[in-house]
Amino acid sequence: MTDLVLHDHVSGPRGERVLVRRSARRRRTVSIARREGDLVIAIPATFSARQEREWVTRMVDQLQRKEARSAPARRSDAALLAMAHEVSEAHLGGRARPVSVTWSTRQNHRWGSCTPAEGSIRLSHQLQGMPDFVVRAVMMHELVHLLVPGHGPEFKALMAAYPQAERAQGFLDGVSWAKDLPPAPIDDEQRAQPT
Repeated sequence: MTDLVLHDHVSGPRGERVLVRRSARRRRTVSIARREGDLVIAIPATFSARQEREWVTRMVDQLQRKEARSAPARRSDAALLAMAHEVSEAHLGGRARPVSVTWSTRQNHRWGSCTPAEGSIRLSHQLQGMPDFVVRAVMMHELVHLLVPGHGPEFKALMAAYPQAERAQGFLDGVSWAKDLPPAPIDDEQRAQPT
């Protein structure tokens, strides 16, 4: 995409690069779209540099407001703990009982982690705003680790009790792909790739 120009002075709501495409066919309209992990703003070729800067800022702000309105409210740590108890009751017979469940801003390369000896679970802050079934799948994964270390057959059998685990993993793989990151499993487990 050689006709795209990077705008260093602004980034997207999720830290995306902002690229501008000038179009000779556009007369008055401006659009914004997500493409390959970037934001692409299409403007008329006749816009001045000042108009371009104004419209880039306006479109990114508009997108950010729109996404903020449609994003679910941020769950508190207390709400996460309540969710953990719900998921444990529904899928593990209430056997997994975490002492604490918190958001973590230090987890940028995995979606969740737990310390079974302490009964603590941490979920990556990057899950905030993701669909409920995805957050619950990561929660389920960490709850199972409170009962079973590693990712062996017993772990997989318990994880199979969550009916949307595979769908959630697909969603998280898509998020990783959109951010140009390698696909990351729910935690640091390495999955075999089909051949």
